[in-house]
Amino acid sequence: MKQKIINENNNGWNGNNQNPWGQNNNRQDFENPFNGLQKIISKFLPGGGKGWKGLLAVLLILLGLWSLSGIYRVNADEQGVVLRFGKFTSQTGPGLHYHLPFPIETALTPKVTTVNRIDIGMRGPSGSGFSNPSRSLRDVPEESLMLTGDENIVDIDFSVFWVIKDASSFLFKIQYPERTIKAVSESAMREIVGNSDIQPILTGARQRTENDVRSLMQSTLDSYGSGIEIREVKMQKVDPPSAVIDAFRDVQAARADQERARNEANAYSNKIVPEAQGEASKILRESEAYQSQTVAEAEGQATRFVSIYSEYIQAKDVTRQRMFLETMEKVFGSMNKIIVDSDSVGGQGVVPYLPLNEINKKGKR
Repeated sequence: MKQKIINENNNGWNGNNQNPWGQNNNRQDFENPFNGLQKIISKFLPGGGKGWKGLLAVLLILLGLWSLSGIYRVNADEQGVVLRFGKFTSQTGPGLHYHLPFPIETALTPKVTTVNRIDIGMRGPSGSGFSNPSRSLRDVPEESLMLTGDENIVDIDFSVFWVIKDASSFLFKIQYPERTIKAVSESAMREIVGNSDIQPILTGARQRTENDVRSLMQSTLDSYGSGIEIREVKMQKVDPPSAVIDAFRDVQAARADQERARNEANAYSNKIVPEAQGEASKILRESEAYQSQTVAEAEGQATRFVSIYSEYIQAKDVTRQRMFLETMEKVFGSMNKIIVDSDSVGGQGVVPYLPLNEINKKGKR
């Protein structure tokens, strides 16, 4: 059975003389790669494409195909960069364009609208970034641990989002774009954090820190002529080092209690002080009113006394009698009284009178 299989295999190679290493009827097709093309062209050329005319036609067709190879397309999310013998010559926008065929000119079409991402301080299971969000990330302390301006250590993981804004500069001004962006972003974050206290970074100053880092990165990359635009810097995690995070949280809780007590005290002060100021203002206005009233009454009495004195100078007896009667009127006006006439004759001297005041009081009741 084995001998039969071997014979069949040998017949397959040598029986029809078609083995790859032996001679065959189409040996010239392998030796001359233009024979197949000549057969096709001979169908369309006069005389079957024989002689120098046929060769010239083949060369013209090849030249036309070579010329057409310079047509290239730039997609909407790309930017074309044309190189002539490896040197930059021009940039092209989206659409169909033409450059001199290879090897004279070539065209590169990097994507300029794709938002790229670089993660600092963290790595996924298969490298950097969040290629598999369902799996945990690995912290990289040598990138994430930074010293703040108040000599505290903070653990910051952040992401940088960037795009290509100038394809020619991106391709030729920097050799390793991603390495450059990573180094610049880490350096910028360390500089901004080194000039800030830890408390604002952990709480309300995260947005400001992100904006400052983005601005510093952009200015640095622009000085390199990198052709890169930093779209956003996003701080993913901002914590104290894991070894002291529990103690730090206790301190944060104590500071929160302190801040709450201070706010309560300020609220109480804001309530009591205006009330006290209002009461003081009320008392001051009442005292001023009493002062004005007392002064006015004193001035009125003084004016009345002066007028009475003037009348007294002119008619002393009459004025004296009038003053006496007015005084008696004030003294006895509200008293129960009996009037006795000492000069009366034949009687007890009681003078009858009509108590009009009592009648008025009963009428009011």
